[in-house]
Amino acid sequence: MKNARPLPTYLVQRYHGWKATTYDENKGWYRRLADEGQRPRAMVISCCDSRVHVTAIFGADQGEFFIHRNIANLVPPYHPDGAQHGTSAAIEYAVTALKVSHLIVLGHSGCGGVEGCYNMCSGHAPELEEKSSFVGRWMDILRPGFERLEDGDDAARKSALEKVAILVSLENLITFPFVKNAVESGELTLHGVWNDIGDGSLEGYDASSQKFRPI
Repeated sequence: MKNARPLPTYLVQRYHGWKATTYDENKGWYRRLADEGQRPRAMVISCCDSRVHVTAIFGADQGEFFIHRNIANLVPPYHPDGAQHGTSAAIEYAVTALKVSHLIVLGHSGCGGVEGCYNMCSGHAPELEEKSSFVGRWMDILRPGFERLEDGDDAARKSALEKVAILVSLENLITFPFVKNAVESGELTLHGVWNDIGDGSLEGYDASSQKFRPI
């Protein structure tokens, strides 16, 4: 591959630092992970946003979370059409092969993907309407959520759509037969969580009140 280049120097330096400290001090743990394979208790579907640090938020070690990241932490509906579906494949593997006990959809404040969807649905992002826009076609998953928004200013509606995105993903998860079966049998629980990046707070969705509440 002619276009591939060596890693940036700062990443190489950080790797050597990690190998000489964190890895060297925990060789046994890493070898055990390699030999015994992974047994994560939870899957987390989060946004690609670089500010969302899933393992740091929950103080998790390697091997604890099966993490899948995509634009705006969205789950598409179950659609077995023979095409390539990265998010659906990750969910299938986590639920049917790894047998995770918890599946967490983690959204966050200031989500650029959600803002893009809001602008597209408001008629202010014609470039995302183009069939050639991968982002736009992915954000079509959230179009039904846009229709649920109450009246208000744009900032409040965009923030509300971040939480609606979590709910849309939870609803779409249940359209997967193997997810539905695992939930109904008590083998799997679904969770919706929203993270405020600025103040570090978390809010979890409470199905009984149908609201997000501080954790």
